[in-house]
Amino acid sequence: MPEPRETAVYTHGHHESVLRSHTWRTAANSAAYLLPSLKPHMRILDVGCGPATITADLARLVPDGHVTGVDRAPEILEQARATAAGQGLGNVDFAVADVHALDYPDDTFCVVHAHQVLQHVGDPVQALREMKRVVRPGGLVAVRDADYEAMTWFPESEGLDDWLDLYRRVARANGGEPDAGRRLKAWALRAGFTDVTASSATWTFATPDERAWWSGLWADRTTASAYAERARLGGHATEERLRAVADAWREWGRREDGWFSVLHGEILCRKEA
Repeated sequence: MPEPRETAVYTHGHHESVLRSHTWRTAANSAAYLLPSLKPHMRILDVGCGPATITADLARLVPDGHVTGVDRAPEILEQARATAAGQGLGNVDFAVADVHALDYPDDTFCVVHAHQVLQHVGDPVQALREMKRVVRPGGLVAVRDADYEAMTWFPESEGLDDWLDLYRRVARANGGEPDAGRRLKAWALRAGFTDVTASSATWTFATPDERAWWSGLWADRTTASAYAERARLGGHATEERLRAVADAWREWGRREDGWFSVLHGEILCRKEA
């Protein structure tokens, strides 16, 4: 079993404004590139499962199989277990794990899935090596990550420009890579995969409700979450600057012509049989 590696600090933390986003995620809006490959009997490992809304969907899609959700944060797994129990799912379990050194034997799972994980880890190539190790020959490693520099919006906003610059600096100071989406294929090749299918997909927020939800969670995250604390303590932003960024988010959210798009990189990596 590999020795654990030093990992990055999770930039967002688990403030309510963060979980507001995480609990919105489903297999349909966050793992569509993987779903055609799933079979009812499969055993799946969901890395960085968070509150388990995607995990629960995956469990329903493999009724004759099993899903294991893992996360580094023990406290979020209580919510994950509640999500699964509330949906009456009997084919799912949860455990604390470090993706750099997974506590599972070689060739255990049919699919290993990770959504918005590699942007936050200290060694994404080692993480992919571990995912490759625990997946069976012929099985799939499926990874999807946002690419912050590629995010785009309208109308132009100096405040949102400031948000993007600030977020990328804080994330990198924490040991992560906020522009992970574009790097996934390169990381997979370095991890030893030879059969890699790369794709991309977007989330778009443009209706009044979508704008209010997206702008509200980022405004709150900018002033009240672990990300805000790390921005202040790391010397990246003053309280005043964070409030100005939050105000810019709320102003954008009120714009009738507001539009925001999040680009994600995706990879499906098949392990050699």
